[in-house]
Amino acid sequence: MNLKARNYVENHKKVAVDTLSARTALLSDKGVDEAAMRRDPSIRKIKATIRKANFRLASIAAQEKLNVERLQDRERKTAEKNAAPEAPAVKKGKEDAVRKEKKDKKKKMAV
Repeated sequence: MNLKARNYVENHKKVAVDTLSARTALLSDKGVDEAAMRRDPSIRKIKATIRKANFRLASIAAQEKLNVERLQDRERKTAEKNAAPEAPAVKKGKEDAVRKEKKDKKKKMAV
């Protein structure tokens, strides 16, 4: 779900809740019992809209939580990288000496 859509989804939910309360008030003024209100198509549709909005808001909250965790991980990794001392450079003197010896041996054998 688009994180920027949070305001729109909240507005849709608020409108649906207001519509639901108005519809239930209208039906109760008419004297409709609770079971008939639950079967009313308008109320069922409004409740479905509220369920969808709740699901979308939960999805947005989960995505925001994931984004926060990713940001914290990234900050932690950069802090570790900056805090860790640089690895000492490997001295090539010994390696170069070994290579030179091997080359010398090959030259002597070739001659």
